[in-house]
Amino acid sequence: MSHEIVIALTGLGLLFCALPSARGETNPEKNPFFEAWETPFGVPPFDRIEARHYLPAFEAALRSHEAEIAAIRDNPAAPTFENTVVALDRSGEDVARVRRVFYGLLSARTDDALNEIAKTVSPMLTKHGDEILLDGALFARIRAVYDARETAGLAGEDLRLVEEVYKDFVRGGADLAPAAQEELKTINEALSLLTLGFGQNVLKETNRFELVVDDAADLAGLPPAVVEAAAAAAKERGHAGKWVFTIHKPSLLPFLQYSGRRALREKMFKGYVEKGAHGDALDNRETIRKIIRLRTRKAVLMGEKTWADFVLQRRMARTPARVFELLEKLWEPALEVAKKEAGALQAMLDADTGGGQTLQPWDWSYYAEKIRQEKYDLDENELRPYFELGRVREGAFEVARRLYGIEFVERTDVPVYHPDVKVFEVKDADGSPLGLLYTDYFPRESKRGGAWCGTYRDSYKVDGVRITPVVTNVGNFSKPTADTPALLSFEEVETLFHEFGHALHVLFNDTTYQRTGDGVPVDFVELPSQIMENWAGHPEVLKMYARHYVTGEPIPDALVEKIERVGTFNQGFGTVEYLAASLLDMAWHTAVHGDAIDVDGFEEAALDRIGLIPQIVSRYKSPYFLHVFGGDYYAAGYYSYIWAAVLDADAFEAFKEKGLFDKATAKAFRDHVLSRGGVEDAMDMYRRFRGRDPEITPLLKRRGLLPATP
Repeated sequence: MSHEIVIALTGLGLLFCALPSARGETNPEKNPFFEAWETPFGVPPFDRIEARHYLPAFEAALRSHEAEIAAIRDNPAAPTFENTVVALDRSGEDVARVRRVFYGLLSARTDDALNEIAKTVSPMLTKHGDEILLDGALFARIRAVYDARETAGLAGEDLRLVEEVYKDFVRGGADLAPAAQEELKTINEALSLLTLGFGQNVLKETNRFELVVDDAADLAGLPPAVVEAAAAAAKERGHAGKWVFTIHKPSLLPFLQYSGRRALREKMFKGYVEKGAHGDALDNRETIRKIIRLRTRKAVLMGEKTWADFVLQRRMARTPARVFELLEKLWEPALEVAKKEAGALQAMLDADTGGGQTLQPWDWSYYAEKIRQEKYDLDENELRPYFELGRVREGAFEVARRLYGIEFVERTDVPVYHPDVKVFEVKDADGSPLGLLYTDYFPRESKRGGAWCGTYRDSYKVDGVRITPVVTNVGNFSKPTADTPALLSFEEVETLFHEFGHALHVLFNDTTYQRTGDGVPVDFVELPSQIMENWAGHPEVLKMYARHYVTGEPIPDALVEKIERVGTFNQGFGTVEYLAASLLDMAWHTAVHGDAIDVDGFEEAALDRIGLIPQIVSRYKSPYFLHVFGGDYYAAGYYSYIWAAVLDADAFEAFKEKGLFDKATAKAFRDHVLSRGGVEDAMDMYRRFRGRDPEITPLLKRRGLLPATP
C-alpha cells in the first residue's frame, strides 16, 4: 500500500510531516515521530530516536491510517479511480514512516528492547493489514473501479495499479466467507510472530558460537590478517591474548579456506550448519513445523493445493512446474561438474594424509583453495590488498557514472544510526536529485548476517513531484584491523556490487504510484543486482578501481588474467550448494504435509532424492534458512537468484556486444528495467530491453556447465 504525505520542498530535499500525537496535541516527551524531520533530505533523525518512541508512534500511525481508510470507505461519492484506488495508494505514510525506521534498525542495529517491541508490533501490523484487505465495504468500492476499468479509459500505470490492488485484496482473502476470513487473520498473526522469532533465534545462535584458540600452533595456515582479526575479536570478547573465531562469514570463510587444523575446521563448520538445531530454546525446528502447517493451510483457504502454487501465481515463473524445469535443467550438469571437483579434492586429501580419509564438507574450501593456488597460481591473499573497501565502493560508483552519468557526493551532515554508516547524495546526469544512499558494511552482534538493500523512504510521485528515495546497502564484510584497512575477498567485492545494483534499482525508480513501484516480482528483482556483478571482475573495470592499499599501484595484468582464468573454478560446488537449497525450499512448499512433520527427516529425504553428494551441504539447512523461514518474501522463491541469473547473463551479453559502457544500451536498461518498477509484466520489460526472450546458454557458459565439445 502506498501513502499520503504532506511535503515542503526545501533546498536540501523533502521535509516530512509529523505524526499526530497520541493525545492529539504536541507531545511533551518530544517523540521524534510526532515532529517534522528538519534534517537534510528529511531523513530519520537517528540520533534522537530511542526504543521508547516506537510503540506510541506505531499506535498513533495506525489510528491515522484507520481514519484515512474510513474516509475512503465511507465516501458518499461513487467510487472512482482517484477517490478510491489512488486515495488508498496514497494512504498509510505515517505507518510506513515508522515501520521503515523500526525494521531497518531491527536488522542492522538491534538490541533486546527492539526485539521485544517487535513481538508486540509485528502482530499489530499484520492485524491492521488484514483489517484493510478484509474490509468488505472498501473492497466493494475497489471492485467497482476494477469492473469499470475498461469503460473508464484506464491505461498504462493507472490500469496496472487498479489490477494489482484488486489482486491484493482477492489474495488477501476479501472474497472468502466470514469464517474463513477469521481463520486467515489468525494464521497471518501467528506467521508474523513465528518468522520474527525464527530470525531472532538465528542471530542469537550466530552470536553465541566462538572458537577460542590459545595455542599459536593451531593458527597454522591462517593468513596474518585473519589472525590479527581473531586477536581483535578475542580482546572484544574478553579473551585478551588469545584468538577468537566466530561463524560470522568474515571469520568463518577464511578459517575454512586456510586452517591447517582439520579438527578445528570441522568444529567451525558444524558450528555453522547446526545452528537452530540444538534442542534448546533457540532450536527452530518446531517453529518450522508451525510455519509449514500454517502456510499450507493458508494456501488451501485460498483455493490452492500448496504454498508454492499460491505464491508463484504473481511471479515470473507462474507455476512450480516451471521452477522445477529450470532447476532440474541446471542440476544434472552442475552435479556432474561437482563430482569431478570432489574427485580432485579427494586426491589432494589422499596426498596430504597418505590415504584412508574421506573428503568431508569442512575439507572442501581448504583443498579447493590449494587447487586454486596450484592449478591457477592464484592465492586469494594476493587479491585482498587490491580490494580496499573504499576503493571497491568507489569502483561501483564509477561504473554507475560511466553507464548512467550519475554522481555520488559524500554527506557528513546527515544523521546515521551507527558510526560505521556513510551517506552519499546521488545526483542524476542533469544534476537533479536521485536520492540518498547509506552504506553499512561491517559485521557486529547487533546486525543479522548476510547482505541486503533496504529503504528508509521509497520513491513515487505526489502531484507530479518525485519523492526522492533513501536507500541503504548493508553487509557483513571483512573489518579493518589496527594495522590494515578493510580488505575484501573477491566474493565480498561481488556482494558489494550486487547490493549496489539493488540500490540503483531503487534510485532510478520513476513510477507514479507506490504499489506499482513496489510490485517487482521476486524472480525479477535480482536482475538489477546480479548484472552489476559482471562489471566487478571485468578486466577493464578492475583496472579502474583495484589498487594496492599501500602503494596505490593498479592490480597487475598477471593477477587480472588469473581472475579471468579462475572464473569457472569450483562452479560445480557453488551451483550445486545453491540449487540444493532452492530445491529444498521448493520441496517444503510443494509437499502436502500431514500434522507430523519431521524436519530433519524431510530435509534428508528431499536432498537424497536429488542425489546431493555427501561432500556438499545445502547452502542453507532448514533451521537457519532465513530467506525461507525468516519471512515470506523468498518462501518458494529462493530459486529467484538462478532465475534472475539466466536473465543477467543474457542481458550482460548486450553490453559485451555493444560495449561495456555503451550509453545507448545503458539507457535502454534503465528505461525498460531499472525505472519501471512493476508497472508491467516483467518478461515484457525484459523483451523491450533485449529485443527477444532470454537464453540460458550465457549462464551455462559463464559457470563452465556446458557439455565438453568433442
